[in-house]
Amino acid sequence: MERRDFLKSSAMAGAVMAFSCNPGWAQSADARIEIFAEDAIATIAPEIYGHFTEHIGGVIYDGVWVGEGSKIPNQYGIRKALVDRMNQIHVPILRWPGGCFADSYDWKDGVGRRGKRPVRTSFWEVDPEAARLNEKGAQIFEPNTFGTNEFMRFCMLTNAQPYLAANLRSLPALNFDQWVEYCNSPPGSTTLAQTRAEGGFPKPFGVKYWGVGNESWGCGGNFEPRQYASEFRRYTNWIPKYGVDLQLIAAGPNSDDSTWTQGFFEEIFTGNHPYRNSEFTGWSVHHYASDLSRGRVKNNFHEAHGKALDFDITDWYELMRETARVEDIMSDQWAIMSEFDPLHQVKLVVDEYGPWYHEGSEVDPTHLFGQQVTVRDALATAMTLDIFNRHADKVSVATCAQLVNNLNALFLCHEEHFMVTPNFYVFEMYAAHQGGQSLRAEFSAPRVHYTRDGKPASFWGLNGSASRKSNVVTVTLVNTDLASPTQAQISIHGLNVKSAKGWILAANDMHAHNTFENQNAVLSKDLKVDVSSGRMLNVNILPASVTKLEVTLG
Repeated sequence: MERRDFLKSSAMAGAVMAFSCNPGWAQSADARIEIFAEDAIATIAPEIYGHFTEHIGGVIYDGVWVGEGSKIPNQYGIRKALVDRMNQIHVPILRWPGGCFADSYDWKDGVGRRGKRPVRTSFWEVDPEAARLNEKGAQIFEPNTFGTNEFMRFCMLTNAQPYLAANLRSLPALNFDQWVEYCNSPPGSTTLAQTRAEGGFPKPFGVKYWGVGNESWGCGGNFEPRQYASEFRRYTNWIPKYGVDLQLIAAGPNSDDSTWTQGFFEEIFTGNHPYRNSEFTGWSVHHYASDLSRGRVKNNFHEAHGKALDFDITDWYELMRETARVEDIMSDQWAIMSEFDPLHQVKLVVDEYGPWYHEGSEVDPTHLFGQQVTVRDALATAMTLDIFNRHADKVSVATCAQLVNNLNALFLCHEEHFMVTPNFYVFEMYAAHQGGQSLRAEFSAPRVHYTRDGKPASFWGLNGSASRKSNVVTVTLVNTDLASPTQAQISIHGLNVKSAKGWILAANDMHAHNTFENQNAVLSKDLKVDVSSGRMLNVNILPASVTKLEVTLG
């Protein structure tokens, strides 16, 4: 039996006919990709390339925040190496302070003089992973050293928009209104504006994006969908604007829970008192590629996760399969939302995504939920970004969980040590998509076959996305096949190609990852691209790789 067979993997039907009509295709090509540069889907919102920073483990303390008096190079107490690297990838938006932490957080604890701020018990004190810290440290007892002002400074240094998650579970609606007032009221206008000025920020922050609760089906209140809808109405009925175009984001389902979405939207948009608020523009969706047990572990969330560094070939493809589920989840959610919001005022906000593994590979014991990031995770992350690009008409914001020292991080650090993970290079390669026009693309590529618990299984081998800015088309590709390279031929339908450049992220070992001792084990490199007859691109795509092509049209 052949290891791979030839079939279509495409966002649109009819690809085979499109390919058969192009006389330039080479018979020797393993994969064919046709990009329709005149057929735009929608603008790719830069905010799709956002990141998530929660008060959990080593994300803030030992990650973002080192303190102004630290020997570690910093800007206003924020790790300088992190700021510098983030500016390389043009981070558009940062979500904070949670996550589950947000629904136990009072923003007022994190303003004013740092030495006077209260110390509170962190939400994560009750988590089983926290037991190893023996009730000690900032991970258990939140010092509030890093609060709203410090986060806003972080956003300013990295040129990112702030996205704040408000506490709906344990604080009243008035507290939310006052946080908006603190952030956005004009200089000298209110007592909270004066408090902000005393902290060194007389000008308003102009925060546009606000999450109204987080995972309200679980850690954010354990609500029923209609209960949460009622709370959402109450919290958003009146919010001061100060001329800011507020974007309110509701807490959506756990992965693909259709009953949550159906119940919430019915309560919001139907009945005698339908909700009419043009500021409600986002529906939060969370999907972690976490259930890697293939059904062998029941009713044990943590045991089903799999391991970051100890995995086999089947585990490789199962992670890809679990990651790719986000596309079906998005389509299912969109279909339900369309019933109640046919004009699509509300878009998808995928503000937590990525692989999630067992504890054990964190770079320091204080980094709760910390994990190493391998080339496998880089492919999973790139695959997710391609899905967002292909659905640019549906997704307005996305934030990878999380930025540093946690799940699927771009950066790992401890004390003076700092490094980038393979995910950093993915975001660096994909940054060119931000603000581009997502293009329809047809993929015809070999499918990968593997053995799954003694039975044959398969997964797509090559897929990706394309976007256009003026006369430049950016193409990104993920080859999930661990063993075989793919000789790909690419056509920009109806247009001539003047030149092309390429980059690739790959490694010979599927477990490859960067460490403090070896920081260049996985990184992006230049890739040769052949342009034939001004129409076709020919490129050899390595196994288990992420590829970026920059194509200049003639």
